[in-house]
Amino acid sequence: MQTVRDGTRYLLRLDDGQDLFEAITGFAEKEPVTAGTVVFGIGMLKHATFGYWDGSAYQPHDLKAPHELVALHGTIARADGRPSIHLHAAAAGPDHHLVGGHVLRAQVGVLGEVGVETFPGRTFGRPLVESFGLRMLDLEPGSNI
Repeated sequence: MQTVRDGTRYLLRLDDGQDLFEAITGFAEKEPVTAGTVVFGIGMLKHATFGYWDGSAYQPHDLKAPHELVALHGTIARADGRPSIHLHAAAAGPDHHLVGGHVLRAQVGVLGEVGVETFPGRTFGRPLVESFGLRMLDLEPGSNI
């Protein structure tokens, strides 16, 4: 993986075979990023599973063939002292139809290009919200709002 920084913006080049979550988590640990957004992502996914939240659980959908990553967006926060990455994506298959949703897992095929914007001096949280059974983004942890 290659990374370049310009102020609060980063561009990441992910390589063939890299796990998308491991790469972004590793980047967030190294920099360290405690608050950020994944503003875009393009490239290829060899393997991926997208989820659809039905109100109580993610319904997984495995991509059966490599797909072009045409859109990737998300947030970088902290949970239990570690980076917590939340991603949604859209990908196009060999038939040129799109599939998308919450990214449960993904492996880069050939190349991935990911843009990240950071918020220096801030820490976003991702506490578990019991009523939904999900970790939800908290822009001001400890504010009791």
